[in-house]
Amino acid sequence: MAIYLPGTVDEEQIALDELTPREIVAELDKYVVGQKAAKRAVAIALRNRMRRQKLPPDLAEEVIPKNIIMIGPTGVGKTEIARRLAKLANSPFLKVEASKFTEVGYVGRDVESMIRDLVEIAIDMVREEKLEDVADKAELNAEERLLDILLPPASPRAPEPTGGLVLEGSTTTGESHTRTREKLRQQLREGKLDERTVEIDVRERSFPSFEIISNQGVEEMDVNIKDMLPNLFGQRTKKRKMKVNEAFEYLIQEEEQRLIDMDQVTRVAIDRVEDSGIIFLDEIDKIAGRESGHGPDVSREGVQRDILPIVEGTTVNTRYGMVRTDHILFVAAGAFHVSKPSDLIPELQGRFPIRVELQSLTMEDFIRILTEPKSSLVKQYTALLETEGVKLEFTSEALDEVARFAFRVNEGTENIGARRLHTIMERVLDEISFDAPDKKGEHIKVDADYVRHMLADIVKDQDLSRYIL
Repeated sequence: MAIYLPGTVDEEQIALDELTPREIVAELDKYVVGQKAAKRAVAIALRNRMRRQKLPPDLAEEVIPKNIIMIGPTGVGKTEIARRLAKLANSPFLKVEASKFTEVGYVGRDVESMIRDLVEIAIDMVREEKLEDVADKAELNAEERLLDILLPPASPRAPEPTGGLVLEGSTTTGESHTRTREKLRQQLREGKLDERTVEIDVRERSFPSFEIISNQGVEEMDVNIKDMLPNLFGQRTKKRKMKVNEAFEYLIQEEEQRLIDMDQVTRVAIDRVEDSGIIFLDEIDKIAGRESGHGPDVSREGVQRDILPIVEGTTVNTRYGMVRTDHILFVAAGAFHVSKPSDLIPELQGRFPIRVELQSLTMEDFIRILTEPKSSLVKQYTALLETEGVKLEFTSEALDEVARFAFRVNEGTENIGARRLHTIMERVLDEISFDAPDKKGEHIKVDADYVRHMLADIVKDQDLSRYIL
């Protein structure tokens, strides 16, 4: 199935399987500034996934994804590149911190939970797509059910003895009922009945409380409690009064759930996870070695050994069935300030053949990040204040000052990359945001002097800047 993307090269509709690596990089450029090497690596990985789908099944099975390690400080775009790539490919995407996992036998999240979480994300993705397909039918069905409640169907009556003739000007009960129903339908669609109260049957959601005692974590239990409860206690309903507009929304949701085949959703979601799932393993450097630099300790090496079979390719048991991980793309990332990729166990290193180093951001990068991406900070703040009727404008000199302050603070304290821009911008716009409701209709221009005025006292006090900026 070809997936079409609006607004790609030449503003044409291009199928995903027709996107070249160069065009994939161009799409990523709309959201992430710089980092060409990382973009090239993920573009090739995505293109290889498309190429694999065109191979004969026996050969496609042998082609394994080339997993990637991104090396670079925080806030330079590692997560955003992976997230945007997944959105571009319409793939289930999960970001998880490797440091959250614990070795088997210890209390904490087990590594297989990442696959279970990815399947849940895929289920939600496919369900949303199916909801769009049945939305119109669900609305029509809900409308009919609501009209039945507002105007119960007329009971059939024996026809009056007219010798088989219909008297002029007379109407049957059925025709009158139909006309009344159509009038109600028109009023319902126009919102004239929204405030009327109706009584509908709603599903009972409260169940008797009980405890389950198990020596396994909840993630490892194969029993689906949510699916089991209705079968244990039955699908009970109760009468509830609500306004027509609320009842209509409730009935639409009921109809959507009835029209969607969850078995098919599950099959499609598992296929999507197995063929195009992407897992972003952040902070992998935290499990690579101790700060003393003498190599991994037992628990960190244990986590690596637990992650290894997932990355190599295994079968994980989920509540929706067995899921193979052979063709899931893993993108690992870490700052590697203390440790280095070679501190990972050799088997895990071998499963991440592509390594790209992301560069620290320059002042010019900060200026571009403020203005160029589709959802840049300047566009976000401008749109937010427009909701208050305030027109906000930044001069180019003001943006230069913001970028310069962000760069200086990153150099003088902790380097948190582009995230520093968020703290700086919040500080610069603090007074404007606070007073915005009282400035409706005003045009506010932020210049370099205003930026310096808002940041001067904090930047002078180095101790204060560490806490505030």
